[in-house]
Amino acid sequence: MRIGVVVNPVAGMGGRVGLKGTDGKVAEARARGAEPRSPERARRALSRLFEAVPEAELLAWGGEMGAAAARDAGFDPEVLGEPSGDETSAADTVAAVEAFVDADVDLVLFVGGDGTAADVAEALDGTDVPMLGVPAGVKVYSSVFAVSPEDAAHVVTSFERTEAREVMDIDEDDYRAGEVRPELRAVAHVPVAEDLQSSKQTGGGTVEALAAGVADDIRATTGVTYVLGPGSTVGAVKAELEIDGSPLGVDVYRDGEVLARDATEADILDNLGEENVIVVTPIGGQGFVFGRGNPQLSPAVIRRCDVSVVASRSKLDAIPVLRVDTDDPDLDADLRGWTKVRVGRVERRMMKIE
Repeated sequence: MRIGVVVNPVAGMGGRVGLKGTDGKVAEARARGAEPRSPERARRALSRLFEAVPEAELLAWGGEMGAAAARDAGFDPEVLGEPSGDETSAADTVAAVEAFVDADVDLVLFVGGDGTAADVAEALDGTDVPMLGVPAGVKVYSSVFAVSPEDAAHVVTSFERTEAREVMDIDEDDYRAGEVRPELRAVAHVPVAEDLQSSKQTGGGTVEALAAGVADDIRATTGVTYVLGPGSTVGAVKAELEIDGSPLGVDVYRDGEVLARDATEADILDNLGEENVIVVTPIGGQGFVFGRGNPQLSPAVIRRCDVSVVASRSKLDAIPVLRVDTDDPDLDADLRGWTKVRVGRVERRMMKIE
C-alpha cells in the first residue's frame, strides 16, 4: 500500500488556551503558551501503523508536515516536497495532496481538524483516492476521521471498501461568539470501518428537569469546585444556576461564584480546589466525552477532578457508546468502562466508555 501522509502542525493549538480553534490565531495561541498537538498524534498513528505494516510505502511532505513523524515512527518516507515558508498554510496541504495523487497513492492519511479535512478534500476532488483523518483539531465536526490515532492505523490496515462521507466545517469567529453553524464543505471517499466517528449532532432533546436537578445538587454543596463544560446541555445547567456562562467554553464555579469564564486549561488549574467535579456532556451523534470541542479539559485537569456525565435521554438513544480521546492513552484507559450518566432530575443510565 502507498500512503500519502500530511500533517497540519498547528491544528488544535488554540484549544487548551481557550481560542476554540486555530484558524487565524496561531500567533495568539503561541503567545498564550500553546504547544503543538498534531505532531504527537501523527507519531502515535504512524507508530501503530509501522507495528502492523512496516513494509508500507509512505510518501510525505517535509518536516513537521509529515516526514518527521514518519521517521520517528520507524518509516523511511519518500519526501515529495517541503512547506513553502516558515508557517505552513492551507496551500501547503493542497500542494502535498496533489503531489500524492500524481504519485498514485492508495490513500491520503492526514492529521488535523475540519479545516485540514476541507483542504484535503478540495485537492482530492475529481479523484477516487480515499482520505482518512487522524483527529487533531478542536472541533472535528466531519465524519472523515478515525476515533483516535491508533484507530486510524487500524482502519488503514483493515478497510476493504470506501463510501462517501461529509466534510463539515464551521466559522471559528462565530463559534467563539457562541454560535455553531456547520457548513458542508465537501463529500469525500473514506474507508468503511467501525472505528470512524459520526458527524456531530447539534441538538439532544429536552434537558429542563436534568438541568434543574444538577443545579440543585451544585447549590447544595460547599467548597466544591465545578468545572462546567461546553454545550447546550451543560449550558442549561449554567442557566439554572443563573450565571453568565460561556455557551461553548468552560466555566469554573464554586459556592455561587464564577471563578473563571471561558477558561483556558491554565485558568482551570489555577482555580481548582481540594474537591473538584467536571460536569460534561457527550457530543451528540459521536459520544465523545473528552477530546472533541473541550481540549481545555486536559489530562492535567481531568486527573484532579471527579467526572459527572450528563445528557438527555434522546441524545443517549442515538449514541451506542461513549468515547474519550484525551491525548493521554493511559488516562483514556483509566476512563474506559461503565459509567453512570445523569439523564433526569434524579435518573441515571449506565453507559460504556470505549
